[in-house]
Amino acid sequence: MTLVVISLVILVIVYCVYIYNTLIKLRTMVNEAWSGIDVQLQKRHDLIPNIVKVVQGYASHEKNLFESITQLRSRGIKATGVKDQEAAEIGLSKALGELFVVVENYPELKANQNFLELQQELAAVENDLQRARRYYNGSVRNYNILIEQFPSMFIAKAANHSQKEFFDIKNETEKAVPNLNF
Repeated sequence: MTLVVISLVILVIVYCVYIYNTLIKLRTMVNEAWSGIDVQLQKRHDLIPNIVKVVQGYASHEKNLFESITQLRSRGIKATGVKDQEAAEIGLSKALGELFVVVENYPELKANQNFLELQQELAAVENDLQRARRYYNGSVRNYNILIEQFPSMFIAKAANHSQKEFFDIKNETEKAVPNLNF
């Protein structure tokens, strides 16, 4: 009987160590995934002044839009925390959308080689950001699930692990239903 009790205690200890180590691994993956998002956001923030500068040469009367983009970019750079970063990037995405609407009015700008290269770079960064965001959110999902599952939730609570927030830059153009007229 003593051997059974000792075996059970050892089994519980091994299980607790396994869950604790898994929590540490998942938290590290979340942090690593966030650093990937941070790199892509930095690339995005570095491209924006160049795009604005090129567009300003053609559409100088859009001063309010350029100032708005500059302010939103600064807000994104200074953001702390997932939700703060998310809010800043949503505003910046909307402002960039407005900028590209303005570009449509300038055919010579749309043909400008510098602008085309910057636009392609931005598109590549946006794609990389989307991949990084999916990886981050998947890591957060796995971490949060383990924190909420029974019985690992007790180990998570004892070790002060708390849920992480998802990161979602809502893109209104992706959600909009296309209007087709036949």
